[in-house]
Amino acid sequence: MVEETYLKSKTRSPNERTSFREWDSLRQSRNRRLERAATLGFGKTIPTEKIIELLEAVIQPGDRVCLEGNNQKQADFLSESLADCDPAHINHLSMVQSVLALPSHVDLFERGLANRLDFSFSGPQGTRLAKLVQEQRIEIGAIHTYLELFGRYFMDLTPNVALVAAQAADAEGNLYLGRIPRTLR
Repeated sequence: MVEETYLKSKTRSPNERTSFREWDSLRQSRNRRLERAATLGFGKTIPTEKIIELLEAVIQPGDRVCLEGNNQKQADFLSESLADCDPAHINHLSMVQSVLALPSHVDLFERGLANRLDFSFSGPQGTRLAKLVQEQRIEIGAIHTYLELFGRYFMDLTPNVALVAAQAADAEGNLYLGRIPRTLR
């Protein structure tokens, strides 16, 4: 029986194949997310009171989400907004972020939005994080050095969605993350 199935599969012509591999699935996923965002009609400027609507349109259950700022405290608006999303729409997120500095970072796990974390430092949220681990409400992927985590963003921890806090942005959507030291100019 196995040999017969093998022979049948070997004799099929390329036109008779019933399935194919999508080689651009990440691009297609990104395009679908951008299309969903575009249907909201905001353009490149989103009113702050509509951020939850945008997050729920582009983030899918099971996504890997990066939450970063030039300083994690700058990302408070994004993390608080994400924590306010409906767990029925957004859940099972895998968070990748350097520091769990804010209460809203841990709120994501307590509210059932996220269940996995790769990070470098938990700081003042260490006690809450330890309690969630003990209750098995969070899975720790790994505790990384900063350089390892940032490197893995480009290797195997590439986010589906990156929420980045910036000091300013222009009309084209370019982010200004902070002052560039003279030595780098």
